[in-house]
Formats: sequence, C-alpha cells, structure tokens
Amino acid sequence: MKRLQLAVQKSGRLKDGSIKLLKECGIDIDNSKDQLKAASPNFPLDILFLRNSDIPKYVASGVVDCAILGGNTLVEQPGKAESALKLGFSKCRVSLAVPKDAEVGGIDYFNGKRIATSYPVTLNSFLESKGITAEIHAIGGSVEIAPNIGIADAICDIVSSGSTLFKNGLKESFVILKSEAELVRNMKLGDEQSAILERLCFRIKSVLAAKKNQYVLLNAPNDKLETICALLPGVKSPTVMPLKEEGWSSVHSVINEDDFWDRIESLRDAGAEGILIVPIQKMIA
Repeated sequence: MKRLQLAVQKSGRLKDGSIKLLKECGIDIDNSKDQLKAASPNFPLDILFLRNSDIPKYVASGVVDCAILGGNTLVEQPGKAESALKLGFSKCRVSLAVPKDAEVGGIDYFNGKRIATSYPVTLNSFLESKGITAEIHAIGGSVEIAPNIGIADAICDIVSSGSTLFKNGLKESFVILKSEAELVRNMKLGDEQSAILERLCFRIKSVLAAKKNQYVLLNAPNDKLETICALLPGVKSPTVMPLKEEGWSSVHSVINEDDFWDRIESLRDAGAEGILIVPIQKMIA
C-alpha cells in the first residue's frame, strides 16, 4: 500500500502546531530530534521536515504529496500547490509597517517609497491593485531593521502580535492579507494518495469542529422546553430525556464557540438550570 508524503517545517512557527494537530488526529509520529523523515506506524503517512522556502516547489514537483504551509506562502508562490483545507492555527497577517513617528494618511503615502520585504510578489500585487508605485527591496530576513539602517522607508512582513515591530520602532499601517496554516496538495495527486489525503482531511475536520464547539447539558422545566430547545439547534436537534422528577427534562446539545456566552445567558434567562459544559475531543458531523 502506498503512503502519503507530507512536508512540514523543519523549524519555525508552523512546526509545533502541525505535529500537535496530527497527534490530535490519532496519528503517531515516531521521530527523534534532528530527524528529517518520520513514518507513522498507525497511518499510511510519512512526514518530511523541510525548509519552509523549499516546500512549495517539492509539492509542485511531486517530491511530496502534500504539506502544511502558511497561506501567505501560497500567495507568494502562486501555482505551486492548491489548498485542501484551512487548519485554524498559526494565524498572522502580512502587513505594511512604517517608523512609529511617520504620519500615514492613506495608502498614497507609499508612492515613491522604498519598501523592504521578504514577500515581493505579494507586495507588488497589492501595490499594483492600489495604483501605487514603490521601490521594492527583497530581503531574506531581518526585514524590521531596514528602516533603522536607512535602506528602506517602510517594510512589508508577517505580523502576529506586533511586538517585534514595536521593539524595532515600527507600527503596522495596512494589512495586505490575513493568513493561517493550510494543508496544501500537489495538483496531480494519484488516486491512492488522494484517498489517503481524504482520510487525513476527514480526521482534521473532526478535530477542528470539536475545537469550535462545546457540549452542553442542562435541566429544563417542561413548560419552557420549547423555548429552551429553540435556543439549542445542535448538530441536528437537541436531545431531550425525561428526568425522574416530574415536570423536568434533561437537554443535551452542542453550542458553537462563536456565540457561546450569548446562548448560555439566553438559556439561563429562559429557565434552564444545572447547565454543564463539556469539551468535545472529536466531532463527526
């Protein structure tokens, strides 16, 4: 049986999140420090630890079948791979930043400016869309230092918390794109590898769905049951079971994390009691 070849970062912000996600999917990874290839003993998956900048071309050439990359990398190297699934971790943004004392009234500020970046394709596409002409200096790393040593007026780089910009006397001015980790695939994947990838995506979706939802159990008076159930749509509909005490029922359902507290407050106001919240490990729709 063929195995799926998955590339992840050898080091960097995506590596730990990638390994954690795979383990949450029940995939064992037997690798030691500095090992560049690891085979899962319980899933047809081989993991290759590669340099982030090399991964897109390996996916495109078929050396690896798929990879976990930042969405910003796909934008910077278009046509190398296609996204199979967004993974919800390692969120960041690619932004323009300027010295903290610069007065930026609008995007026209960057006309004629020198901008240092490790993302020249992304930056150039953005500037063209805005009708801005600027001098782009492509730099491999340490982009934040460029304005301080006089080789650029601004930078375009990845921003997470903004602390690195602050430490270097810079401030974020415009967000070019938002990014997160994505599972990407070779565009001409064979049938067997595609089937394994589909199994992997199924597991990942179950893990991600669980993280976005909470399981709720509560007691409801029967005369308010209809109102309470209307607040709990669940996956299909709430589960309702009679309690030993006459006139009461136990209601079980799932609440999305996005509107969790609003729902809980509404349930309490509608007469629900003994509300319990239980985390979900996996969720199969």
